[in-house]
Amino acid sequence: MLKKIKIESNQASLRIVENAIDEATLELGITQDSYGKILVSVLEAVNNAILHGNKMDAGKSVRFEMEYSQEELKITVADEGIGFSPEEVPDPTLPQNIESCNGRGVYLMKHLADEIKYNGKGNEVTMTFKNIKA
Repeated sequence: MLKKIKIESNQASLRIVENAIDEATLELGITQDSYGKILVSVLEAVNNAILHGNKMDAGKSVRFEMEYSQEELKITVADEGIGFSPEEVPDPTLPQNIESCNGRGVYLMKHLADEIKYNGKGNEVTMTFKNIKA
């Protein structure tokens, strides 16, 4: 099943995304552990798209797509920003970056999703979650 949502670039829109994840969780019977990983990863991606990608510009939107089957859940988040290079985001676990607020969301997404891919421009991320059911 495929679900597409277009949200405004404001943090109140995060609730719309959270509701979509809740619906998929009920429909698929996703485990609590998987639910937590999915929710944190996706909210980080959407928040980054709103804050960093679209710079909170009310004239820009964030596209959220969720494709799921009984085996896996794929979520794509895209913004209208100029993009970024994920490889250049500093590792927040290194001693020199430990007090920095930058990079934590990307780090979490990378470690909670089973697969993560960015488009060439860096304004779209697709996260895949596998073995999500008990």
